[in-house]
Amino acid sequence: MATMITEECINCGACEPECPNTAIYAGGVQFEYDGQMYDALSADFYYIVPEKCTECVGHFDQEQCAAVCPVDCCVPDPNKPETEVQLFERAKLLHQGKEFAELSAATSRFRKTA
Repeated sequence: MATMITEECINCGACEPECPNTAIYAGGVQFEYDGQMYDALSADFYYIVPEKCTECVGHFDQEQCAAVCPVDCCVPDPNKPETEVQLFERAKLLHQGKEFAELSAATSRFRKTA
């Protein structure tokens, strides 16, 4: 599932620079996707563009926005379930030309052991 930011967001901005996909934007700020600009998905608080979110698969073992959020408002979006394969393919599309290592516990939360 794509990660989403709930209305509990305090607009601290800690999440935005942590996103490896530039998927997080401040409330009211237009976002760029595939070379085009789009209206903000939220006017009041930070938001994540689902089409750019990979849950950090291919990059880290957990969502970096959630790791730094002081109020735990970066959560899985239950309306957008996605598999590890879908998220990894999206990461490759977003970062064309980047060599990704094989998925492991270090690069996918799906591979973490209990």
